Amino acid sequence: MTSHLRNELMEGRTLLPRIGSVVELETQHPPYAVLGPDSEPVVSVVPYLRDLALNDNSPATGRSYANDLLRWFRFLWLLNVSWDKATEGEVAVIVGWLRTAPNPQRRRTRTDAPEPGSVNPRTGKRYLRAGYAPSTINHALTVVSSFYDFHRDLGRGPLMNPVPVSEARRRALAHRGPMEAMPVFRRARLRQRVPDTEPRAMPDAMWDEFFEAMNHDRDRAAVLLYVASGARASELLGVTPADIDWSGQIVYVVSKGTRLREPVPASPQSLVVLAGYLDAMGMPAPHEPVFRTRRGPDGPLTYWAMRRVIQRANDKLRTNWSLHDLRHTAAERMANDPNLTLVEVRAILRHADLATTGRYLHARVEDLFDALQAHYQRPRVEPSIAPGYDPDDFKVVFGG
Repeated sequence: MTSHLRNELMEGRTLLPRIGSVVELETQHPPYAVLGPDSEPVVSVVPYLRDLALNDNSPATGRSYANDLLRWFRFLWLLNVSWDKATEGEVAVIVGWLRTAPNPQRRRTRTDAPEPGSVNPRTGKRYLRAGYAPSTINHALTVVSSFYDFHRDLGRGPLMNPVPVSEARRRALAHRGPMEAMPVFRRARLRQRVPDTEPRAMPDAMWDEFFEAMNHDRDRAAVLLYVASGARASELLGVTPADIDWSGQIVYVVSKGTRLREPVPASPQSLVVLAGYLDAMGMPAPHEPVFRTRRGPDGPLTYWAMRRVIQRANDKLRTNWSLHDLRHTAAERMANDPNLTLVEVRAILRHADLATTGRYLHARVEDLFDALQAHYQRPRVEPSIAPGYDPDDFKVVFGG
């Protein structure tokens, strides 16, 4: 029976029981806990999440790791395997399930929704596929592996980590500097191949129609600031009146990576539209976010609400742009500006690795449309003979 259940799980034909939960705590160390079927915290997970918080990881990281561990423990509970007795066999089951089972967050309710995994003909971007992405599977393996490493180092868990590791990768990345190229190494067993896709930025013509689809100064100011600054979605939504240097054309954001307050550029157009929005809606308190809800009780504009603004524009334009594509657009414009060096662009975008910034150094056919049209319409150059030469002499020498 157990062997049959494992096979059914690996092929995605069995639903994973939604037992247990992740809950937010009133403490900071840890800020989240994983509850078991008895609604009590899973004992082995508590010290791991506490250590994660004490090592200065953000609460969002703690929540993400807690959800990955909840999924892992749901498999173990279903298979009746104790966490400290788990082997590579159980890891293979969860990898197989993630490769084949539908992702509930990808469930579509509209009958006219595009086919999962298909390519949008206007943007050239793929829609999300129905299952879990390879990067999601690899992240889940990383979380489970670090959980067992933590307990092994404390002498509380198994000596052998059930998640296979790549020693070649560990050696290659052990002393790599941020300016060095990414070394090539073999993936560990069960790790998924993540396609190395080029970031998709909006061509100028599509950016113009996207901007026109915004129907309020709040949304216009937000997308203009995204493209001017290259700030991440959550960073910009946290900007307060105290974070705006109007005369210096600078906005201060709390960086996602370092959690430091850092300056990013703002274009004159974005500040003009933002000023118009704040003049109409009223300036919030100095330490309240400037982007506010338009309906219902007054409150900060959330990431999900801003994403809905993008979705409404996509529905109108038949596109599939995302919030992060605005950062891609800013990065590509800056990287291909001859007046900016790649090191300067890296500083503005706050990339840890120069190679990440270098990915935006490319030309796309969509951006070259006008130049190509001029090329196609340019008259064909006919060969001619320079003045002073006899055409008959050329025929004798070269034929014709």
